[in-house]
Amino acid sequence: MLTLRPVLESDLPYLLALRRQTMDEHLASSGLPADDAAHLARIRYHWEDARIVLLDGAPAGLLKSYRGPSAWHVVQVQVAPDHQGQGLGARLLRGVLEQADAAGLPAQLDVLKTNPARRLYERLGFRVVAESGAEFHMERPAGGDAGQ
Repeated sequence: MLTLRPVLESDLPYLLALRRQTMDEHLASSGLPADDAAHLARIRYHWEDARIVLLDGAPAGLLKSYRGPSAWHVVQVQVAPDHQGQGLGARLLRGVLEQADAAGLPAQLDVLKTNPARRLYERLGFRVVAESGAEFHMERPAGGDAGQ
């Protein structure tokens, strides 16, 4: 069973390990810092919007999203390597997209240009609308296709 719960300070070691496992390769290939200080800053960013993803009660990832005034923002989606390739990321994102659609808002996210997660986002209806530095800014219109 998939559940989400708010992050706790005691989750920091798990979140740091998860971030290293899921992001170090992409950060390095983008020429961005991947040290503990950089990771912790990103972990703390939008802390209040962070949810630990639990699969059958065990941590399986992280989801950060929030409703802004003109869009629903996906800040981070990280799925633990041992749970990747099973549709968990798509399932989490579809939940966010349902909320965005119910609010009549587009969904937005940023993804590193070197991160293959971009393909998942495109399958879910996101399109690149801008780019800056090492990232693409992607958006899915309200009521857009949530793909398979």
